[in-house]
Amino acid sequence: MAADLLLTAIRQHLELYPTHKVILEPITSGASGRTLARLKPEGHPTFIGLHYTDERQDNEYFLPIAAFLKSARLNVPIVLYDNQSKGLAIVEDLGEVDLLSLKDEPFEVREPYYRSVFTQLDKLAFTKVPKDLEMMPPFTTGTYEWEQGYFCDHFVGEHLGKDGDILREDKRLKALATRLGKSHRHLVHRDLQSQNIILNDDKAFLIDFQGMRWGHQEYDLASFIYDPYMAHSVEERERLLDIWEEITEERPIPQLLRDCAVQRLMQALGAYGNLVENFGNDWYEQHIPTAVRLLKEVVVDSEFEELLEPYLVG
Repeated sequence: MAADLLLTAIRQHLELYPTHKVILEPITSGASGRTLARLKPEGHPTFIGLHYTDERQDNEYFLPIAAFLKSARLNVPIVLYDNQSKGLAIVEDLGEVDLLSLKDEPFEVREPYYRSVFTQLDKLAFTKVPKDLEMMPPFTTGTYEWEQGYFCDHFVGEHLGKDGDILREDKRLKALATRLGKSHRHLVHRDLQSQNIILNDDKAFLIDFQGMRWGHQEYDLASFIYDPYMAHSVEERERLLDIWEEITEERPIPQLLRDCAVQRLMQALGAYGNLVENFGNDWYEQHIPTAVRLLKEVVVDSEFEELLEPYLVG
């Protein structure tokens, strides 16, 4: 059904005959709950086709946020056709090279793209938002508590087979959620990781930004620096922070960055557990040990070390 809708949409966009040959290649990476495909109409450039439902609230925000970000001159794909009533969009195809594909390249090869990402992230955080732009509710204490519960349910409970209720009620995690929930001054991407960064024309482009909301800029920064897919070493993380400081002329407050990293890595482990155990997506299982290792490193000598240590196995 989604494939038929996308084929019809691209033919309408290009004003092609119904019999015009169009090859549709499903795009299976990511876990956004949307149908994505690369559309290859004969004699034309390729496009990305997008079909979404109202199953997830954030998906309906993709198109208006895409238009807003493009108008603010951020690096995002251009939406060429949209039919919100049917949940359809045709988007500029920026190619198949994402940041993750450079994981094994030397840091010096990746560095220009890191600089491009950080420039976009800093610009995003301070971009003025129109009053009528609809997006996800801001991060609050309740949002962070939900993420922690996600970790307890899907990673600790379903993946590890352990009781996560002790964690859920622990005062240290509650205090973490309260600290992070006290303010939300910046626009954040919400899922700033290497699969959501496409490399094109020597620049980094942001995709999958439908979860954008108000929050801590450090949450995006922690998501990027402690990305389990990239598995940055301690030395690389320091070099990334140096680049961030060069671009923004400031370094994140260490405790705030740590708090955001703890929170984000728990959320990521919850997502991996859910995708592996409930959706049978085994691709994510290979990244669990890295996420566990990173979370172990982040909580060393903190109030969370003794609390989380029994659960950091993968």
